[in-house]
Amino acid sequence: MKSLSWLLRGMLGLGGVLLAYQAWPVAHGAWEAQKADAVVTQLRNFSELRGGQRAALSDIVAGIGALDRAAAADPVAGRYLQRSELVVGAALEPALNITLDQRVAWLRSAESDLVAGLGGAPARGVAWARLASVRQGLQGTSRGVVEALLMSIDTAPMLKTILPSRMQLILDNWVAFTPEERERLGAYVVTMWRLSYERFWFVHVIRSPIDELLVRYLLRNEANAQEELTDLLARRPPK
Repeated sequence: MKSLSWLLRGMLGLGGVLLAYQAWPVAHGAWEAQKADAVVTQLRNFSELRGGQRAALSDIVAGIGALDRAAAADPVAGRYLQRSELVVGAALEPALNITLDQRVAWLRSAESDLVAGLGGAPARGVAWARLASVRQGLQGTSRGVVEALLMSIDTAPMLKTILPSRMQLILDNWVAFTPEERERLGAYVVTMWRLSYERFWFVHVIRSPIDELLVRYLLRNEANAQEELTDLLARRPPK
């Protein structure tokens, strides 16, 4: 009986060691990822209108390094998607004193992370929208942008925080959509209009007469939409 008791204790002890060994990469990855939380928050929250603390280049580089180590320790979808947010935010931060080549390199790195991360977690609507935006920056109008954008709409159709960026992508890539996709997106834009309590963001995404013409065309059958757009455009501050 004593020998059996020691055997059981030994097996339990070994099981604990194995569990700790298996859990270490996850714990180490989470610990490293936490080091980047502050700079990700700064990039996410700062704006010229709201103010806040602007992220410093040294902090961004340190955050990317921490997420590199986190992804190496625990290479799961969430780590790749987390790193993509920081890298995209850094690439698109105009105040950073970095070269265009560095911004492009960061966007390409983010695209690779998004493809890898979405392969393991395909239901992330925000990440699909981020991939569409990254491809827009790297490739311009393309089917790659369209495919990512449509996946974003499929997985998170009415997520309010990314509706303006989606609308901009729709306007920028209109020529790349098939007739069937245009019909579907026309209905989607009408739904966005109807469900938006505050519609001023519609005029914020209009950057040219062609954009305005397309928005008006998409809302052509919506009651009072033309008049409201005219009013909103008249109240938009000059750029």
